[in-house]
Amino acid sequence: MKVTYDRIYQAVKLIPSGFVTTYGQVARLAGIPGQARRVGYALSALKRDDVPWHRVINAKGEISRRGRSGNEDVQQRLLEEEGIAFDEKGRVSFDHYGWFPETL
Repeated sequence: MKVTYDRIYQAVKLIPSGFVTTYGQVARLAGIPGQARRVGYALSALKRDDVPWHRVINAKGEISRRGRSGNEDVQQRLLEEEGIAFDEKGRVSFDHYGWFPETL
């Protein structure tokens, strides 16, 4: 089954404000389990401003490093504006802020 980036973007748009999820969770919800990197590629190619890309973090609860320096600071600022707190190691608690529904 071929999944377009639009299917990934649909899944990301469902993440509520004040919550985060992982690249792997987005992949599962988009129907491409095990393809977290594909989610990363889709988000890096994003040209739209209606997809809350900043709510997707890695499975360690951290903001993933990107090719363009400074994007991590933007992502952290956007998450903090939604009330999401980072611990002293720069991680987000999935117990407090995680969003992990079973299906779309």
